[in-house]
Amino acid sequence: MHQQVISSMDFDGFGIGGSFAKEDMSSAVRWVNEILPEEKPRHLLGIGEPEDLFMGIENGVDLFDCVLPTRLGRNGTIYTKTGKIIITNKKFRDDFSPIEKDCECYSCKNYTRSYIAHLFHGKEMLAGTLASIHNLYFIVNLVKKIRQSILDDNFFEFKKEFLENYMKNK
Repeated sequence: MHQQVISSMDFDGFGIGGSFAKEDMSSAVRWVNEILPEEKPRHLLGIGEPEDLFMGIENGVDLFDCVLPTRLGRNGTIYTKTGKIIITNKKFRDDFSPIEKDCECYSCKNYTRSYIAHLFHGKEMLAGTLASIHNLYFIVNLVKKIRQSILDDNFFEFKKEFLENYMKNK
């Protein structure tokens, strides 16, 4: 009842948030978006994991915001197409490749995994900045690809392919 009252109000858009258990989030977002008007933007608050972006978009969400890409970046966790990496792990100390070879972000075009790991070990502020730049680029680029997959009418194929690769390291 309350949802129908809210959906009938003349807001410019709607924020969806609260405390969702991970396993209930998809159902809750779908249920809310079935009631909210389609012509108004629907913003899912505090959601930033790649798999959650797919879930939200699949269930009618238009916008997202989240501190996670920068929080993870500041703490040495970096998104890649094959999952998150912890750049401070020993294996990256001698890895002179970029975070991702085909990434066009500033960090990947100018720095190596070993240098970024070195910055983290030296507690240099630049470390978190470079990791955050990459993480934000990764998320923005992922959403661009999702948008294109919708336009190309292959969202579900793109989702399946992306998540199969992304979940490899879990």
